[in-house]
Amino acid sequence: MRILITNDDGIHAPGLEVLERIAAQLSDDVYTVAPESDQSGVAHSLSLSDPLRLREISPRRFAVRGTPTDCVIMGVRNILRDRKPDLILSGVNRGQNVAEDVTYSGTIAGAMEGTILGIPSIALSQAYGPVTGRVAPHWETAATHAPALLKKLIAQGTPPGVLLNVNFPDCPPDEVAGVGVSCQGVRSAELIGIDPRLDGRGIPYYWIAFRRGAYTPGPGTDLEALAAKKISVTPLRLDLTDEPTMTALAAALE
Repeated sequence: MRILITNDDGIHAPGLEVLERIAAQLSDDVYTVAPESDQSGVAHSLSLSDPLRLREISPRRFAVRGTPTDCVIMGVRNILRDRKPDLILSGVNRGQNVAEDVTYSGTIAGAMEGTILGIPSIALSQAYGPVTGRVAPHWETAATHAPALLKKLIAQGTPPGVLLNVNFPDCPPDEVAGVGVSCQGVRSAELIGIDPRLDGRGIPYYWIAFRRGAYTPGPGTDLEALAAKKISVTPLRLDLTDEPTMTALAAALE
């Protein structure tokens, strides 16, 4: 089985090294094509106004000056053009990708692009919280549980147009309470805002800010699974059509 790995945290991210170790337990034919720098939050964007610069780091390991989507296209259409991969793994992201994160995440987008290209694709993320923080997520949780889980998911397979979003909970490996097959959750829209600041000359500039606040995870959601220390597995469809609304609109516009 040929595996292509990408991420959105960049070629030097610790989560990418974790995923490479995970993939090595599934196959000895593994290629990595990851962004040259951090591309978190770029979603499913393409580099259309700038050329893609490709740098070989070591055998079967490449950096692209571009987005995760660019990396997958570069891997499938150029580096592996003679024989495309059988599986694309994206991650392991530093931090969970659940609820509305799905629409922003470059990690998810890497798996989306693989799915568009007709290749089974799985995104993986490691949650962290106020105690572990960005600096010290429980990488060993993803490293411990991912190989066996991926083997089951690969054996099960996914239909065309569907990718899998896997999130590991913010706890040590031995505290994981199982696997929860979940739907995409919803947080409060009030958790995102703008942080205004002034530079040294008194000119305003702004950061997008994420606030911690209370919200209740919906039943059966990815948020609920992680709160229960379960590994969340969510199937996502590329087809974003809302069929009930389509039916209602068709009736209203006849």
